[in-house]
Amino acid sequence: MRTTVTLDEDVVKALEALRRERGLGTSAALNELVRRGLAATEPPRARFRQRTSSMGAPKVALDDIGSALELLEGEGHG
Repeated sequence: MRTTVTLDEDVVKALEALRRERGLGTSAALNELVRRGLAATEPPRARFRQRTSSMGAPKVALDDIGSALELLEGEGHG
């Protein structure tokens, strides 16, 4: 899209600095600055937090699968 805009002097300086630094044309540099500005306005994502609770001591020995299955399925199943 072609359009005419009036840029403030500080924006022109930032645009020119980016052009020189990255070897970009005016349109590419302006697009990059606009994208940066748009990304900065997105709301930050809420930080993930895993909630845990104590379940107490285990009711069966966790290293004895036979006892655990016997408790869950009853004697004689298997």
